[in-house]
Amino acid sequence: QVRLVESGGGLVQAGESLRLSCVASGRTFAGYPMGWFRQAPGKEREFVAAVSWGGSNTAYADSVKGRFTISRDNAKNTVYLQMNSLKPEDTAVYYCAVTRTAGLLPPRYQYEYANWGQGTQVTVSS
Repeated sequence: QVRLVESGGGLVQAGESLRLSCVASGRTFAGYPMGWFRQAPGKEREFVAAVSWGGSNTAYADSVKGRFTISRDNAKNTVYLQMNSLKPEDTAVYYCAVTRTAGLLPPRYQYEYANWGQGTQVTVSS
């Protein structure tokens, strides 16, 4: 019954910002890290960012560090990805996910996530 629904994607120019949201439902997510991944055309899905349940522990891909910020509002079962200074190479379908087990540290690998949303398209024009 777990469901993750992403929103907030769209078309922007390079240098602009977007904020993605992911609402989770179906059960309690207490203790579970959540993350964002992305997949560009012709590329494998890659890790973007992840955050612990408490929000204190975060992890970022080197390609987005300093530009993207992940956060969550547990009262709303929602995780956010604030994306600033967007580049054309950020163009991809962005997916949110929740880990299969609870833990303190947010993992970077796809196999550690059990549930996935359908994705939201982000397109950055030059």
